[in-house]
Amino acid sequence: MNGLALARAYYETVGRVALQENVPALVPRMAVGLAGEGSECFGFDDEWSRDHDWGPAFCIWLEEADYRAHGARVQAVYDSLPGEIEGFPARENGAWSGGRVGCLCAPDWYRRYTGLPEGPETLAQWRRVPEAFLATATNGEIFDDPSGRFTAVRERLSRFYPEDVRIKKLVARAAIMAQAGQYNYPRSMKRGETVAARLALAEFTKAGISMVYLLNRRYAPFYKWMHRGLKGLPKLPRAYEQFRLLGEARPGAETEERIEGICLTVAAELKRQGLTDRTEPFLQAHCLEMMKRIKDPALRQTHIMEE
Repeated sequence: MNGLALARAYYETVGRVALQENVPALVPRMAVGLAGEGSECFGFDDEWSRDHDWGPAFCIWLEEADYRAHGARVQAVYDSLPGEIEGFPARENGAWSGGRVGCLCAPDWYRRYTGLPEGPETLAQWRRVPEAFLATATNGEIFDDPSGRFTAVRERLSRFYPEDVRIKKLVARAAIMAQAGQYNYPRSMKRGETVAARLALAEFTKAGISMVYLLNRRYAPFYKWMHRGLKGLPKLPRAYEQFRLLGEARPGAETEERIEGICLTVAAELKRQGLTDRTEPFLQAHCLEMMKRIKDPALRQTHIMEE
């Protein structure tokens, strides 16, 4: 059983009844689920994840007034729940992982990841929020939300970046992929600068994987899970395998071949989405074409490498 399924079973088996019996007036105003930090919130947990911050647990989100007035009482109900379910022992939180489950203030929770109590609204606000934080704020599952207020914010964020912001990020990723992978990696190898080459490859890989998420209109998670999360994305479905092969390629010509294959695939998808009219695989050539499609004048005038 993965963490999300365990969380739902824990809530439906013991949590729901305890909340209805002890704080019935608050139940219609609370949201319950599991989301936020942790591999289980993305559905990526496995047997190696169970050595820390894993076990029966769920989140209870209250609006600010309810949290200030009743949060301690709701937390006490949560703390009274049995620690073990279906043979899985109670969750043990590490020193840095407190406050991820139990009773939480909904506006503070969204503020933690986006800087704002209901997430970004303006283009400037959207650009300031790290992509992995938006992935964290929209992952997991909501089990109950009678009022719909918590879910409404989540659904708005899940609709993805405003298109101007998405295009600007695509431009920045294309520029990094071209500079780091198509240009600086082979030059560093020819000079014998293997450390510089490895750094260039790392920059290309991170930008390239982020590019795939952006083309799918999905937020890229924390770097540790970026490659894993490529599985099942509808656009560029071969990306997971392409980056796996890149990671296993021999330094030099084989790596350069894998880089070019990824860039060719990305260039074709950019054209397919109407973001560029160009067909050549060198991604730097696509940047100015994409910048022209940004409607906001201020954003269109920023440097191609600036998000």
